[in-house]
Formats: sequence, C-alpha cells, structure tokens
Amino acid sequence: MIITDTHTHLYSEAFDEDRSEMMQRAMDAGVQRFFIPAIDSTYTQSMLDLEASYPDHVFLMMGLHPTHVKENYKEELAHVEEWLTKKKFYAVGEIGVDLYWDKTFLKEQQEAFAFQIQLAKKHQLPIVIHCRDAFDEVFEVLEQEKDEGLFGIFHCFTGTLEQAHQALSYNMKLGIGGVATFKNGKIDQFLNQIDLKHIVLETDAPYLAPAPYRGKRNESSYIIKVLEKLSSIYSMPEEEIAEITTENSKEIFGI
Repeated sequence: MIITDTHTHLYSEAFDEDRSEMMQRAMDAGVQRFFIPAIDSTYTQSMLDLEASYPDHVFLMMGLHPTHVKENYKEELAHVEEWLTKKKFYAVGEIGVDLYWDKTFLKEQQEAFAFQIQLAKKHQLPIVIHCRDAFDEVFEVLEQEKDEGLFGIFHCFTGTLEQAHQALSYNMKLGIGGVATFKNGKIDQFLNQIDLKHIVLETDAPYLAPAPYRGKRNESSYIIKVLEKLSSIYSMPEEEIAEITTENSKEIFGI
C-alpha cells in the first residue's frame, strides 16, 4: 500500500529534533511520497536540503504563502519566479488568500495569488491553494483565471458541499486531512457525495493533527488516521482509498 501525503511541511523547525525518525515512522506506515509546499524565501534552502536527503520520496513546490505576503511581497514573488526557472518543482504552492490572521494585505494577497497562478500556467504546473476565511476572495481570483491551464489542489478543504463543487469546477482536487476527523469538522457529513476521484490525502504537518492527536504536533505517519476516516466515510477498504488517492496525486503532479 503506497500512501501519498500531498501537503506536509517536513522542513519545519518543529521537526528539527527528530526529523529522520519522523520520516522513518511515516515510511514504515506506508507513506512513500511527500509533497512539500513552500512558505517564503527563508525556507528555500531547508527545502532543498530535505529533497537532497530523500530524493526518491520528497517532491518540492515553490510559492509564496498568503500569510507571508507583506510589504516585500514583490521581492518574494521575484524569488519564486526565478526558482521556477532554475530547477524542477512539482507545483506552485502554497498560494491563495488568508483573512484569518490579518486582512491588511488582502489586495496584495489576491495580486500575488493571480501572479503565481499565471506562473504555474507558464510552467504547466498545478497550483496548491491555501484558503482560510476567504472562499469568496479565492473564488474571485479563480474565476478570473479559469481556463484549460488551471488545475491543482484545494489544500485543507474545509468548506461546504456547494463550495466543494465550485472548487471542483476550477479543475481542483480537494486536499483532505485531519479536519475530516474532527467532531466539528463538518466535511465528513457530505464528503461521500464527492466522487473519490476528486480527493487527495494530506496532513499539513506539523499543523492540524487528526483525532486522537488533535492539538499535538502533526506528522506524516498520522495520515493513517485520515485514511481510516475516509474508509469509514466511503465504506471502502483503506488500501483502495490509498490506491485511488495516490493515482489522483499522480494525475495532478505528473509523477
């Protein structure tokens, strides 16, 4: 059984004390493919080091996270643009809009989002979307940018069934992680109405640990708990869910 974690911040400082052990636990659990989203330029070297340590398992994205869109965002976007010409990345992400922490840079966040979507199209790459308290603002940009070159993953999807269908209309898969295991997560109530061909698995480690680890540091091995939950939601064996969602990830990332 090969499991794919389509979104995990393995370079995070949260893993500095036990990264190799954490990676081994994940691989022992069947997780063989780890897709690594970018945050900003300060993490680029850590990401490259991680890829060098696990070249057969770790696949990098490049992008500017919306919570890191600040006064210097144009310099950061130039960094993204430059790196996309220097080496192989598997997606532009994570990008999008986040209004949970701060609404100060909404206009700049949307501008950065649109610019990075255009970069993804230029390089024929998928996008990986971060959306928090910002469905309308994200959909506004996607509506402007939708065409045959737009595709990717709506990371950590937490919306309604209606919003799920709208996301799918932009040629997105839904990234499902720990929230599906939360008692108040809500998406577990309608997920079985979404065909599994539209779903990929993720952890967002070290964030959003699934039950029963909620509130603790998340790690990629905990994706097993997400797999168990989806097995229950879809009334399908875990092995089949793992196989289908891994195939879906291959369709998105090209590997």
